[in-house]
Amino acid sequence: MKQGLIHLYYGDGKGKTTAAVGLTVRAAGREMRVLFAQFLKHGKSGELRILEQLKQVSILRCEGVRKFTFQMDASELQQTRDVQNRMLQEIIYRVGQGRGYDLLILDEAINAVSTGTLDEALLRAFVEQKPEPLELVLTGRNPPGWLIGRADYLSEICSRKHPYEQGIPARTGIEL
Repeated sequence: MKQGLIHLYYGDGKGKTTAAVGLTVRAAGREMRVLFAQFLKHGKSGELRILEQLKQVSILRCEGVRKFTFQMDASELQQTRDVQNRMLQEIIYRVGQGRGYDLLILDEAINAVSTGTLDEALLRAFVEQKPEPLELVLTGRNPPGWLIGRADYLSEICSRKHPYEQGIPARTGIEL
C-alpha cells in the first residue's frame, strides 16, 4: 500500500476485537503481513488460536496480565504498565526495523491508555510518526480526542443490549 490509514474501532459494544480480527484475516488472505498486538487481555481467546495458524500473522501479547485493571493493586498496576510499555516499545522497534508489516493491530490499546497502563505520549508519538504505508488499527473504549482527530476511519460500536446485563457470563466461542 502506498498510503496506510488509521482505523479506530471503539465504544462500549461487543465486536471491536472481532472487527480487527476480520480485517487481519482479510489482509492475510491477500498475502499481507500483519502484526496483531493485544493489550490488557488475559487467557488465549478463540481468535488468537486461529490467527496463530496464519503464516502472515505475527502475534504479540502482554503476558502476565491476569486480572482486570479495576481488580489490581498498585503493584500489579505498575507491573502491567511496565509490561505493556515494553510491548509497545517492541512494536515500535519491529515496525522501525522495516520488518515488512502491512497492517498493525493494537487491540485494546485505547483501553490501556484510558486505564493508565500504557504511556499515552509514547503511543501518540508512534501514531504521529508511523511509516506511511503501514495500515494501523486501534481498538478499545473512550479514545482521546487527538486520536479521534487523527483517525481516517471511526467505527463506534455501541451496546444497546447485552446478555451480561441479565447475568449471562461470557461464553467460550462467542465472547471468548
